[in-house]
Amino acid sequence: MPTAPGPDVLAAFEAAKGFMPVDEGLALYAAAAEAGRLGLPLLEIGTYCGRSTVLLADAARAAGVTALTVDHHRGSEEQQPGWDYHDPETVDPELGLMDTLPTFRRTLHRAGLEDHVVALVGRSPRVAALWSSPLALVFVDGGHTDEHATADYEGWAPHVAEGGLLVIHDVFPDPVDEFTGQAPYRVYLRAVASGAFSEVSATGSLRVLRRTGAGVRGPALG
Repeated sequence: MPTAPGPDVLAAFEAAKGFMPVDEGLALYAAAAEAGRLGLPLLEIGTYCGRSTVLLADAARAAGVTALTVDHHRGSEEQQPGWDYHDPETVDPELGLMDTLPTFRRTLHRAGLEDHVVALVGRSPRVAALWSSPLALVFVDGGHTDEHATADYEGWAPHVAEGGLLVIHDVFPDPVDEFTGQAPYRVYLRAVASGAFSEVSATGSLRVLRRTGAGVRGPALG
């Protein structure tokens, strides 16, 4: 099973709208490829336009499993008008609201990966409340407020199978990154402090943790 994407998949990743740099994308792919050996689905929270989904989908295809991606597709806080991460091309001209779902679908189609992904369109806590199956990998890359990052962790981390991986994006320990990365950083600290996860690797702002025990929720930090 490959531990890195082929040139076509990597090109599709780089061509897609999104914010993940290549080195972090390669680390995500390697984690997904490893987790896929468990024979369980790979799940992502925070689809946006499908940049990272391309990598998860290709790893899922190689492993013979399915990639799942959860998003309401109305954009997180920092992607709204007036913020640095806002892209006017993602706004529905009729409604005047962000709608990244059409762009996401085009991204997957161009990459030839539509058949390997199930898009769960809705808010993460609502979807998590309906979920009851183990997952090989959970990739937390949704909203960056404490409310949203904590809800993503509490809703999905318990579903990571023993030996599976929890991957957290935008982990920035420096308080200067309060809005973009402190909430994911606090979730990362909470996961490690729970005793349920042990750190495997760190690449840029990406942290990969392995499920090694019980007690996932643990006490909230911060």
